[in-house]
Amino acid sequence: MTAHTHQSHPDIIKRLSRARGHLQSVTQMIEDGRPCLDIAQQLHAVEKAVQQAKRVLVQDHIEHCLDDAMGPLEPDQQQRVDEFKAIARYL
Repeated sequence: MTAHTHQSHPDIIKRLSRARGHLQSVTQMIEDGRPCLDIAQQLHAVEKAVQQAKRVLVQDHIEHCLDDAMGPLEPDQQQRVDEFKAIARYL
């Protein structure tokens, strides 16, 4: 299998590394008996970091791989694809 990379991958790695750090903090907080509110806040940060990493990955895939797969399009077809890409950002 050949390497499949995108320009966004370093950003995604940063986000996932940040999530890993937050998750390690959560584990330590639980072991230290920290208050549940503090733990929940850190878990929320983990969840958001992973969610944002996924969002960037999917958006980047839609933006680049879709065009490569479809090849050249007629202007009206390209407009529909561009509208799809734009609305997909709201997912």
